[in-house]
Amino acid sequence: MDDKTTQLFEPRPLDGGLSRAAAVKPTAEYRTPPHNEEAEQALLGAILVNNKAYEKVGEFLRAEHFYDPAHQRIFSAIAKMVERGQIANPVTLKAYFDNDVELAPDGGAGYLAQLAANVVTVVNAGDYGKTIHDLFLRRQLIEVGTDMVNEAYQHDLDIDAMDQIETAEKQLFDLASTGDVRGGFIAFSESLKAAIATAETAFRRSSHVTGVTTGLRDMDRKLGGLHPSDLIILAGRPSMGKTALATNIAFNAAKAHMRTNGGEGAPVGFFSLEMSAEQLATRILAGEAEVSGDKIRRGEIKDSDFPKFVAASQELSRVPFFVDDTPALTIAAVRTRCRRLKRTHGLGMVVVDYLQLLRGSSTKGNENRVQEISEITRGLKAIAKELEVPVLALSQLSRAVEMREDKRPQLADLRESGSIEQDADVVMFVYREQYYLERGEPARRPEESEDKYNDRYANWQRRYAEVHNTAEAIIAKQRHGPIGSVRMFFDGQFTKFGDLDTTHDFGPTE
Repeated sequence: MDDKTTQLFEPRPLDGGLSRAAAVKPTAEYRTPPHNEEAEQALLGAILVNNKAYEKVGEFLRAEHFYDPAHQRIFSAIAKMVERGQIANPVTLKAYFDNDVELAPDGGAGYLAQLAANVVTVVNAGDYGKTIHDLFLRRQLIEVGTDMVNEAYQHDLDIDAMDQIETAEKQLFDLASTGDVRGGFIAFSESLKAAIATAETAFRRSSHVTGVTTGLRDMDRKLGGLHPSDLIILAGRPSMGKTALATNIAFNAAKAHMRTNGGEGAPVGFFSLEMSAEQLATRILAGEAEVSGDKIRRGEIKDSDFPKFVAASQELSRVPFFVDDTPALTIAAVRTRCRRLKRTHGLGMVVVDYLQLLRGSSTKGNENRVQEISEITRGLKAIAKELEVPVLALSQLSRAVEMREDKRPQLADLRESGSIEQDADVVMFVYREQYYLERGEPARRPEESEDKYNDRYANWQRRYAEVHNTAEAIIAKQRHGPIGSVRMFFDGQFTKFGDLDTTHDFGPTE
């Protein structure tokens, strides 16, 4: 049977000698869904003759991939017996199908014997399985296309056209993900070559960074850069500077790509769901030109500042840094836009600010929020692996941090879902003790002696001086390396992070 044969209605004579074709348009046609009954029969017969043939298709083929319902039932029974370590042949399966209504038109359990008897060879079992699977995917594509057309004709106030596009894209992506029969084991020698190549790359670079540089010396030393296929979570409480740190890292990576001609950096796609592209540009411009962003917004700038703007903007305009400030994007839309950017301009790193502002695939709004966050983190990890780029996603922390005396964040503080911690390869927290000290300046207590108050105030001043203009990146999880803290310089006026020189103030670094 030809899978794509078009079957035309035969004209049948009516009373008066006219054919039905005269009453019905002669172009009327009926198309059967793609399938290959002979391939299904040949595969089932091959497995019944030699159960080892199942090993060639068992990894990717399922009962629902067969077109004929009777063949679905037979393959399902074979799979169960083979996976139990039992022999599956016409004799052992006879009892299961003696009274099977689906097989009755073909001769009942005797149909199994016919399948086995008509087998010529079992060598082609793998090819038969791939053919069946390919035709199943084609039927699924037809179903997705049909649903897409039907939904497009409907006018649902809760679902607009872009939502339908994203739903269709998710269905196609899921179909592509589950439908890829490639993969399996890779020889260790091949993996070893890739590992040695990575080590050689790090050795040849002066910074010894294997991934995308963060532009921060101590952080690169701790992480080895941001590695392809990794999901990095950067979390913090409000006003800790997580957006500023993510922006600095992303922009440093883009600048490094421009200056080293693709060496340690990467083109960056930045999804700014909280700030507009203009606000983000103002923040970056303020940092590069070293002019207060607050003064730029209020127009309190000097004539001498404009040459700084011009010089900074000339360099910034050449940096491969792309911003998408569309609000409330779905994870499917993020995936689609990342693919498009990689195809058109290249993409080496993705930043999402922040993941709680993304939406899952559900458009009905009845999905549990924890499940939705889990879907989002799994989706971000899938993007990192598919595009082979690091994905840096910002996350909020719960209020539990504020209730503790020690305000340093912990993994348990990640908000709304434990899957954030599970799916991430690296979890970092940004923490600025200066923020809490500024709001906790000691006041004199009733009946407290002046000497005791002065001692307490002196201790506060000393600690404030130690942490002034500093921040910590607390690496609480790293799948491929050590955990610990990295101290950084933070300039609140320009919302800019940099390397902290502790040599002169606090003794030599390690």
